[in-house]
Amino acid sequence: MTADNNRPVLVPVDFSEPSAEALVWAGGWSASIGAPLIVLHVIHDVAPGAYVRTDEGHFARYESAAAEMMEHFIEKIATRQPAVTLAERLLVEGLPVTRILEIADAREVQHIVMGSQGRTGLSHLMLGSKAERVVQLAPIPVTIVKGPGPEPERASEK
Repeated sequence: MTADNNRPVLVPVDFSEPSAEALVWAGGWSASIGAPLIVLHVIHDVAPGAYVRTDEGHFARYESAAAEMMEHFIEKIATRQPAVTLAERLLVEGLPVTRILEIADAREVQHIVMGSQGRTGLSHLMLGSKAERVVQLAPIPVTIVKGPGPEPERASEK
């Protein structure tokens, strides 16, 4: 695959550990090929004027809280991958898969990098996978970076 260094790499994040792993990977890869990086968070269909309680106990508009979460998330990732500090941050509202594909098209993205929990079995059937849907529908390459798996159950020590 030949990278077009003028076209950005898109990393949709939900602030989870798998999306953190995807951002670390994408930050290094985009820096190595000299491509811009866009970090996207989709605010899932929030009611107009919705508020959320902050850690300090205050109320903030959902969009403001999401922007603050994005900044904290990127600061945390920057300790592992400094290139992410140069990333464009983008917050949009809507259905995640739809908005990811729309942004990728509108911004002429060359590649999408997403994290995945790697669920299988019943939990996968019940919850579905946004990453899987993006892979199926995207007309451009998509890289899935698996996050750490669930903690194995340990037998009780007697």
